[in-house]
Amino acid sequence: MTPGRELVAVYADESCLGNGREGDNPGGVGVLVEYRRPDGRISRHDLWLAEPSTTNNRMALRSVIAAFGELARKGALFDVLFTTDSRYIVDGMTQWVHAWSRRGWSRKGGAIENLPLWFDALRAVNGHAVRWQWVRGHAGHAQNEYANHLATRAAAAQAGSGGLVASGFEAWLAAAREAGARHADPTAFPEHAAFRPHSAPPVANLYVEGMEAT
Repeated sequence: MTPGRELVAVYADESCLGNGREGDNPGGVGVLVEYRRPDGRISRHDLWLAEPSTTNNRMALRSVIAAFGELARKGALFDVLFTTDSRYIVDGMTQWVHAWSRRGWSRKGGAIENLPLWFDALRAVNGHAVRWQWVRGHAGHAQNEYANHLATRAAAAQAGSGGLVASGFEAWLAAAREAGARHADPTAFPEHAAFRPHSAPPVANLYVEGMEAT
């Protein structure tokens, strides 16, 4: 943990309807943000956004950019437990970006996919202490299933929340269980004393000549 910082739990998921198919495939992002109030209660807020033509990987990066963009509005740096079912994000943030940085933002296999968005994501994360946590998707993890619900709904409706809004998580979970879904109990809010961030991603050499943020 970082002394003096507030701990925030972020659950994010992405959707791309028809990912990999020919043509324009609409996508969405869903984010659930949790923090603990001084009285111990858990406060939850939602965020969602959409793109008309995209990919799952692009929207996974957008989930990072959007979530940390909203945290930036608070005017403070946070300890963040970021949970996603995207290995693209978890492996990318904990391994790939370090290797790409050492190679001058290149990789052995060719051009880096979505490099401008990776740059945007790294800038958004800069200064926060983050633990990147993977969970298996569609396995009944309540907060992940809810983020998926927000993402798929955003993709289908091509709509955004316009920022963080009051969460519908509890009502959604009750309705899902009444309909027969076997979602687990919500994951407990993490203990700050046990928080261990990953190594900070590279930020000193993000700019490549001719490369602009999206």
